[in-house]
Amino acid sequence: QSPLVESGGGLVHPGGSLRLSCIAPGFTSLDSLAVGWVRQAPGKGREAIACISPSGYTTDYYLDSVKGRFTISRDNTKNTVYLQMNGLKPDDTAFYYCATDWNPYFDLCTELPKGHYGAWGQGTQVTVSP
Repeated sequence: QSPLVESGGGLVHPGGSLRLSCIAPGFTSLDSLAVGWVRQAPGKGREAIACISPSGYTTDYYLDSVKGRFTISRDNTKNTVYLQMNGLKPDDTAFYYCATDWNPYFDLCTELPKGHYGAWGQGTQVTVSP
């Protein structure tokens, strides 16, 4: 089983919205870790989308192309991290993964855009099409 599990993907029309969720089965302290989202479109490499600190009070990274449309958040009472995606575009079509690093001292939100993270899930497909 993947250390992280994503859900909430699907097929939407341009302009539509989806909310992705990320949990860590068997790990009860996800709230102690920074968590991010990355995506991979067909034929392209993975790109970091957003990252949030353990406390949830700071969102330390957003990809420029999603700023103002996507919001990362977390509910530590539910051990869940979310990615709210509004104003979806066909270019957002990709497999979306949540990612973290089990080392709480690892600066995930700085390293995630460089492709550095220690754990990720199997992903969830997001397709934006007319």
